[in-house]
Amino acid sequence: MTVPVNVGVGPALFTLTGPVADDQFWHYGLRLDVFAALSPELIRENLHRVPRQYRSMAKGIKTEVRYSPLWFLPESLIISPSDTTDIYGVNFKPIDLGITLNESPRLSVSAGLLLSYAYISSETLESPTHFLRPGLGLSAELEFPIADAFRVSVGWQSSLYPPQTVGGPVFEWGDLDESIWHIGQAFLLLHFRFPYTTSL
Repeated sequence: MTVPVNVGVGPALFTLTGPVADDQFWHYGLRLDVFAALSPELIRENLHRVPRQYRSMAKGIKTEVRYSPLWFLPESLIISPSDTTDIYGVNFKPIDLGITLNESPRLSVSAGLLLSYAYISSETLESPTHFLRPGLGLSAELEFPIADAFRVSVGWQSSLYPPQTVGGPVFEWGDLDESIWHIGQAFLLLHFRFPYTTSL
């Protein structure tokens, strides 16, 4: 069975709540997106591979299904040195569920569980901070097809966390005004697709 695999990569801008935003509003990084793109036609051609109890549901699919088994790949990286506050971080999204609201251009929204870590070193803030939290990510993305093997998308993700005080310990609930409890992420992705043959 041959399926199209999407590899998306591009720049991202991050903003963190609390004193970090007061010190520097935007920080820089990368966004990644890797998944198998299963079209309705491909699913119907391979109905015999779908478990019997799900076949009637598979027949009714009318939009592209995106499947990403590589949960251990980071969804995004913060790589943001500066004159005052440096941030280096990684964000994982092991579970993500979304729906398509429009086909062309493709508008989708999703929600997923997050695990995020960021090291924050600053000359102006309480430092260092080891931000480590589970969270909930809410995303919207608009994707433009340029060619069969190339697409461009723009999007926004709001990541919500239990508040952690800047400069404070990991296992402590912080005051909202002094804490990181939301990380906003604006991103631009270049998507490249190539065929991949699997025995599944």
